[in-house]
Amino acid sequence: MTASHAPFRVAAVQMVSGGDVAANLAQAAPLIAQAAEQGAALVLLPENFGLMGLHATDKIAAREPAGDGMQQAFLSAQARRHRVTLIGGSVPIAGDDPTRIKQALLVYGPDGERTARYDKIHLFRFTQGDENYDEAKTISAGSAAQSFVAACGHVALSICYDIRFPELYRSFPDLALIVVPAAFTVPTGAAHWETLLRARAIENQCYVLAAAQGGTHPGGRRTWGHSMLIDPWGVIVAQLEDGPGVVVGDIDRARIADVRARLPALQHRIAT
Repeated sequence: MTASHAPFRVAAVQMVSGGDVAANLAQAAPLIAQAAEQGAALVLLPENFGLMGLHATDKIAAREPAGDGMQQAFLSAQARRHRVTLIGGSVPIAGDDPTRIKQALLVYGPDGERTARYDKIHLFRFTQGDENYDEAKTISAGSAAQSFVAACGHVALSICYDIRFPELYRSFPDLALIVVPAAFTVPTGAAHWETLLRARAIENQCYVLAAAQGGTHPGGRRTWGHSMLIDPWGVIVAQLEDGPGVVVGDIDRARIADVRARLPALQHRIAT
């Protein structure tokens, strides 16, 4: 097997974050170390890994200027310490509107330098019983799809609700991996989480790595968990249902090539 087709190990970190940023980072650090010890070259943290506050506006108080702040410094230091590509599922970054933040996914290389940023485009809105969410009240939507190149190939960046919009991923050619940090609610997670993730893997014939919040947070909010790695055929390679932990598996370019050769669906798409 050539170096370009050698398996590339990845890990999804599942957390149950609360309202104290320092405590959340202290929860994340040993999980990142665990992933690195298991050979992961790329580690994905969930959405809101640094803060799951009691109120949606808590993220505004915790916002950081781009390039500076506790969460960004943590990601840089951890990536450098463990010599991994570390993806912070979302960090509240200050923008032009003082009443909103950018929900920014940040990628740091093994040298600790930031290599990519994606601002969440699709903002979640959902009402059911006591649950009422409207991210547009506290988040300014991003406008551009983003990816970066890892040793395994092109990696598409997305956050949580984005997974419901398949056209986002069609803007990238020849994907090897889609990353989905998330904090899915229990009702939407139970109904749709696995189906959506597997669908994106199958239609793009690539791997999907999803890192979730999974448990009960301060104030009683519950998240679905079920962090997982899915292969290009839609097979779940590894999964963690609930609670903090790590999901580890390999991105195998030979597996991607085999699926695409046997079912060349990507070649059959009508140009638009």
